[in-house]
Amino acid sequence: MRMFAIVERLRGARRPVTARHLAETLDVAPRTIYRDVAALQALHVPVLGEPGAGYRLGPGFDLPPLMLTAVELEAVRVGLALLARTGDAGLQGAARDAASKIAGAVTHGPVVADRDDDGLFASGHHAIPEAPVGAGELREHVREACALRIVYRDGASRRTERRVLPLALVYYVDSVVLAGWCALREDFRHFRADRLESCVPDGGRFARRCAELRRTWRARRGWEASAPTGGDRVPGRVPGVTTESGATSPAGASRPASWVRG
Repeated sequence: MRMFAIVERLRGARRPVTARHLAETLDVAPRTIYRDVAALQALHVPVLGEPGAGYRLGPGFDLPPLMLTAVELEAVRVGLALLARTGDAGLQGAARDAASKIAGAVTHGPVVADRDDDGLFASGHHAIPEAPVGAGELREHVREACALRIVYRDGASRRTERRVLPLALVYYVDSVVLAGWCALREDFRHFRADRLESCVPDGGRFARRCAELRRTWRARRGWEASAPTGGDRVPGRVPGVTTESGATSPAGASRPASWVRG
C-alpha cells in the first residue's frame, strides 16, 4: 500500500520529489522510502532518481484510462467536495488524492480536482465541535476491529468508563458519532466524538464478530437512531447476538469475561 502511495504521489508531482518529503507525507523514515523505491525499481516501475533533486516517475508507466460520463464525473466531484462537511481532515486529504488520481486517469471531461469553472460547488459548512479524539483515529479503530476502553461524558455530564467494540462512524453536520457494542450496558450504544474524554485500545480484537454485530446494528437502523439530538441509546431490544464464546445472548445477559477474542 505504501509503495502504491509513493507511485501516486510521484505521478501527480510536476517536479522531482525528495525522499524526505515523501517520508513526511507518509509518516515514515527516509530510509523506508529508499527501501520502497529500490523495491519498486526491482519490479520495473520506472522510478527515476535525480541526485540532489529527488525522485520522479519515468515514462511508460500509467493506469489504464478510466471511462466516466460527464454526469459521473460531476457526481464524483460533488461527492468528494462534500467530505468537507465531515470535519475529518484525513478524509478530506484522501479526497484530494483520489481526485488527483481520477483526473489523471479519465479520458475526457473536466478535471475533477481543484476546478472553479465547471459550475459545481459544494458548501463545506458544518457545526461539528472539536473533539479530544480525532475522527481519523476512530476510523482506524473501526477498520481494524480494535476493542476500546473509553471515558465518556454524556449530555448530562455523567462520566463513565466503558469497554466498547467500535462498529461504525456516523457523520452528521453537527457531530461525529461512534457506534459500538458497549460492555457496560450490554447493548449497542452511540458516543459523540466530542464527548469522548479518552479512547485507547485495550489489546483485544473482534474481527470474527465484527460483521455479525454490524449487521445487527444496521438492522435496527442504528445510523438513524444515533441522531445527535438524542441520547446514546439505540431504541428497541437487541436481537440475539452471538458472544465470543459462541453462545447467543439477548440484551441484558452477561458477557463472558473473554468478551473479545481475535
